[in-house]
This record gives sequence, structure tokens and C-alpha cells, in this order.
Amino acid sequence: MELDLTRHVAAGPDTVWAELTDIPEAHRTLSGVLAVEILTSGPYQPGLRWRETRKMFGMKATEEMMVLAVEPPHSTTIVAESGGTEYKTVFTITPDADGGSTLRMRFGAHTAHAPAVSRVVMSVMGRFAEKSTRRTMEQDLADIAAEAERRAG
Repeated sequence: MELDLTRHVAAGPDTVWAELTDIPEAHRTLSGVLAVEILTSGPYQPGLRWRETRKMFGMKATEEMMVLAVEPPHSTTIVAESGGTEYKTVFTITPDADGGSTLRMRFGAHTAHAPAVSRVVMSVMGRFAEKSTRRTMEQDLADIAAEAERRAG
């Protein structure tokens, strides 16, 4: 599964970056996140790890996330692995001529190392999972935009 979503934000890249990388407060900003547990101390940088609990498909799901790459305030890559599925999310922030920003999220889920039964389930449930994931990611972008715009005044 691959998703590529964009959202205009009426705030500059630095403000969007600050919101996007404020992992300890993600449960307050992102309506789909129920809790965040920081696993490593320190600033937002490669190696930062946390557990994020969301409500997905009517159930609570907790995944361990890790920052893989950072180029402030332009891009970051976050990775996770669960049940043989590897998840990778790349966020990019580009300035717009109007003083705002474009926030782009590219998300991929790959089950190459998953057990055969998981690959079969993913192929059957793929469309449903993609629609649900798309809605979740669109809501995340909307939540980030709203908070960045609120901060920008």
C-alpha cells in the first residue's frame, strides 16, 4: 500500500515543523492518537523512539515508531514494524508563495517479510485498509494544519 497526500497550511515551514515534530504532545494534536509513550530521551532526531496508541478498526492498537531521518524544517522519515509489515512515512514541508506551506505525507506499508497468511489477509483486506488508512492520514494532516495555523495566529 502506498499513499501520497498533501495539505496546504496557512503557516510557515518552521511552525509546521514544530507541530509535526512535537511527539510528546501528539496525543493532544492528533485526534486519532490516544496516548504517546516516549522510549528514548532527547530531541527530535534520528533514533528517537516512541509508542503511539491509536484507535484503528474499532480497536486500540499500539505501535513502536522511530525517527529514521531528519532535515529540519524540510523533511523527516518515520518507520515502524508490526507483524512482519514495515511502515515508512516521509513528511516534507515546502514553503508556498503566500507565506504558508505545503505539508506532504508519503506512506508505505510493505509485507514482504510477513507470514504467508498475513500477505493473504492484506491482499483481501487491502482496499478496506487503504481507505481507512487514507482517512486516518488525511485527518492527521488536517489536525497538524489546524494546530500550526492556531500557533501562527
